[in-house]
Amino acid sequence: MKTLVVGWFSFEEMGASAGDLMARDLACEWLSSAGHNVEVAVAPPFTDGIDWRGAFPADYSHVVFVCGPFGNGEPVTEFLDKFRGIPLIGLDLTLLEPLESWNPFKFLLERDSSRAARPDISFLSQRSLVPVVGTVLIDNQDEYGKNARERSANEAIRGLLDSREVAVVPIDTRLDANKTGLRTAAEIESMIARMDIVVTTRLHGTVLALKNGVPALVIDSVAGGAKVYRQAQSIGWPVVFRVNEVTDQKLSDAFDYCLTAEARQLAAACCRRAKEAVEQTRTTFITELKKAGARHGSESARYE
Repeated sequence: MKTLVVGWFSFEEMGASAGDLMARDLACEWLSSAGHNVEVAVAPPFTDGIDWRGAFPADYSHVVFVCGPFGNGEPVTEFLDKFRGIPLIGLDLTLLEPLESWNPFKFLLERDSSRAARPDISFLSQRSLVPVVGTVLIDNQDEYGKNARERSANEAIRGLLDSREVAVVPIDTRLDANKTGLRTAAEIESMIARMDIVVTTRLHGTVLALKNGVPALVIDSVAGGAKVYRQAQSIGWPVVFRVNEVTDQKLSDAFDYCLTAEARQLAAACCRRAKEAVEQTRTTFITELKKAGARHGSESARYE
């Protein structure tokens, strides 16, 4: 006999969340550890289970409905009718109606109901976290004409990220019309600073990442390289490609490197070198400004 695990992931367009799937996996783990043969009911877009509508109730010793709100209405009523007579277990549910008036469960360990409240079981879910990747991409570079290949660079980046389990956070550095809802330079930099890695085709995507010690995978979208490539060279950051040099393997290797402690240390070292150079620029700027002011003053006196 088998135990059927059901939740909002078992019904189409019912808003199954990450928490629902974490709770589902945890319930399956608990059932398996107790010696149960587990089957999971799923509906599109999920594919790792069966369609409960085609299942035979007699094949199951128990049905476990896990996680989320649970009330006396469709599609729950259709499901309960089909599995009438099979012991129903409720796990991590929010009961929408008082248990005194409706309780279809053989036993219930609710998340919250009219009689009790418990912590959500996803607190116990153990899942490896994935890298958080900020993408800072340029739309077009008209000033470089036909040498600019933003589409090629962006397609290469999209292919890289699609091939991995990562959390992608688009970050727009423009402030005249920001596509990601950021309003100030501080908001943009704060977002970039919290990434594990930044993948960018923008000069300031490169700068703001390295300034905050975040490794950047940099592609200059101009064939042969232009300002982005030269900026990375000037501060000694090696993870930079000209778009005509990019291959899937190079990007994959570079991405892996950017997730290492060595890459973070190098990003911090590049930032220190860059700041030292900018301090020299500041000194030169002020010195030359004073000289220019003095020259202007002497020339003005000559014509008085």
